[in-house]
Amino acid sequence: MKYTAKRIGMLLITMVLVSLLTFVAFSLVSGDPAQTKLGVEATPEALAALRHEWGLDRPLIVRYISWLGGFFTGDLGVSYRYGSPVWSLVAPKLGLTLLMCLMSFLLIVVISIPLGVWSHRWVGGAFDWVHTAFNQLCMAVPPFFTGILLSYAFGILLRVFVPGESIDLGAHLARSLRHLFFAAVCVAIPRIAMTVRMMRATVVGEMNKAYVRTAISRGNDRHGVLWGHVLKNSLVATVTFLGQTMAEIIGGSIVVEQVFGVPGLGSFLVSSINTRDYPVVQTIVVILAFWVVLAGTLADLIDRAIDPRLRLGGTK
Repeated sequence: MKYTAKRIGMLLITMVLVSLLTFVAFSLVSGDPAQTKLGVEATPEALAALRHEWGLDRPLIVRYISWLGGFFTGDLGVSYRYGSPVWSLVAPKLGLTLLMCLMSFLLIVVISIPLGVWSHRWVGGAFDWVHTAFNQLCMAVPPFFTGILLSYAFGILLRVFVPGESIDLGAHLARSLRHLFFAAVCVAIPRIAMTVRMMRATVVGEMNKAYVRTAISRGNDRHGVLWGHVLKNSLVATVTFLGQTMAEIIGGSIVVEQVFGVPGLGSFLVSSINTRDYPVVQTIVVILAFWVVLAGTLADLIDRAIDPRLRLGGTK
């Protein structure tokens, strides 16, 4: 419990620092948002009025504290581009991105862990080089190219979904989920390949250890030792790796959303950067950073729950 509280405290401190750096960085970016909004022909009075409305005439530290407090109340300011509250614009897109990332993560876990465990049987065999080559190919092909291939194969040829179709979970749940599924597959494929390779190497290393040889020599079934002992020990490194994978899923989703036309956080972030809608950009960056830090924290806590050596040793 003490360690959990410490990790949560570190998470909060990290997020405060990230939010501060993000806010200061975008506040110091050259250019006047009011001038961008009203145009070069705007009068000084109109510019001053708009700056006052947006709170840009207040000291930087005051604006930061007000903005940080908004994360607890839902008042994250007003979009420069749309003139609407930032949270009302971000929340629907956040839901789509979270759903797509969750689908990607589930695909990685469900496919890579069993495949990684079973693939240790192929080491040194005739099928090993095929598996290794295919694994390398999956890691090398970028998600956007995979997205183009899947869109052509399943969207245009097989017509499983309509490429570029607007996603509305409320009105067209089944069609929208099919659309999101193929986007999630593109994000998951290289991560599945990396997790399988890591899991395979870990299992091979565990199977060569003395405790496995001893258990088998005493008459224990090799299959039972694999799934009952080796898998548990291998999961410690795997969980940490999957925590890092969650951060990579976010980066992959930003690219894939562009290919599949998913109106999620990634697409919204790119368009907001292009239009210098800094309140929206700041909010999205902090949300994505929170996702990354939270994934690492959860992976660390799960590692300690799986491996009692980490708790007894006081490490991690």
